[in-house]
Amino acid sequence: MNLISTLEGSMMEGFLPAGWDLAKIDACCSNRPESATARQSFWHPDFQPIVCESVSDFDVMMGHEIARTIQRTRRQGRSAILILPVGPMGMYRWAIYFLKDWDVPCDHVHGFNMDEWSDRDGRTLPADHPGAFQHAMESAFYGPLGALTVPPAQRAFATPDSLPTYAARIADLRAAGGELTVIFGIGRVCHIAFWEPHFAAEYASLAEWKAQTHRLGARLHPLTIEQNALTSFRSRTTLVPAFANTIGPGLFLQADHIIGGAEGVFGRGMQWQGTSLWMTLRYGPDPWVPSSFMPTLPGRLFFHKELAGPLEPDMN
Repeated sequence: MNLISTLEGSMMEGFLPAGWDLAKIDACCSNRPESATARQSFWHPDFQPIVCESVSDFDVMMGHEIARTIQRTRRQGRSAILILPVGPMGMYRWAIYFLKDWDVPCDHVHGFNMDEWSDRDGRTLPADHPGAFQHAMESAFYGPLGALTVPPAQRAFATPDSLPTYAARIADLRAAGGELTVIFGIGRVCHIAFWEPHFAAEYASLAEWKAQTHRLGARLHPLTIEQNALTSFRSRTTLVPAFANTIGPGLFLQADHIIGGAEGVFGRGMQWQGTSLWMTLRYGPDPWVPSSFMPTLPGRLFFHKELAGPLEPDMN
């Protein structure tokens, strides 16, 4: 007895994204933990999943990867175009540590926040609101970099005025030799940024879906709202907005290089991200599973070892 066998007539019927193949998802999650890094036919030759033994290791390793990318592009004389997440966040303090230790100025960096809370019309929280992603980035990354920081004119946030300009600005920077790195986490419903799985129903073809650069006032899946209530709002669901502004696959699939992270563990064996990790690594590219496209790009995905499972019952 499980969800699949008891779905009909339940409150879950029609709740999960319509395009999800639950039997396929269950098969993805049935793999042995040690096989998580086994190469798949749809992965890019230069895509590499990296196992992290602890959240502390995850923060250091992902932070080092970000700092190394910034250092490398500076040495190459190229602009570092970074699409940045708020979640995960722990890696930023280590990116700062390495950049300061190596004395790497970040005036060649152009940062684009991938998403922001909004209302249905795309209006965002004030920049200094404690729940705003702009406030989070200023506090966790740009501010602590001090004299080495990214110039304010080169920091973009997903407001209704700025987000629609991202595609053209990034295209111009790349045309001038810049390298686009997409840094990301994976959502409970396998979103990238706030590009949700149910958006797939709106497009007649994969090509049309892939062409979408952004969305203002995106309707969030209930699981996304509850995920963020647990991870960012201390379980207070009533504080989480139901809409967000977000980049789309027309930007995140243009990456020259990716740096991904999955560290969704709570302790005592509890976690929220194992299914999302396995769907990302095994489902195969499908617009109903946005994160499933990320292994088709070159780069690294750092993940906490507990997320690989085994994903079996554990009444803790």
